[in-house]
Amino acid sequence: MVQTLIDPTNEAAPPARTAAPRLEAIDGKTIALLDISKARGDIFLDRVEQRIESRGASVLRFTKPTFSKVAPADLRAEIAQRCDAVIEALAD
Repeated sequence: MVQTLIDPTNEAAPPARTAAPRLEAIDGKTIALLDISKARGDIFLDRVEQRIESRGASVLRFTKPTFSKVAPADLRAEIAQRCDAVIEALAD
């Protein structure tokens, strides 16, 4: 499968990026759910959390201070240190 990465930051010339390797399975892994602070994102993530836990993974929830800016470096570092993968929620 061909993957296309789309940069949501609207940079005129975004830097080249490579997709992170995908997990073979999530059983026994810790998955971060990142709420970007848009309306109803938490409702979406509640359902995602149920589905992930039913597949044997544990979930840690994180929230960005605001949807309009990149997640703070300390938040990104904590997610990278504590979790095997991350799902970021967008909703309205």
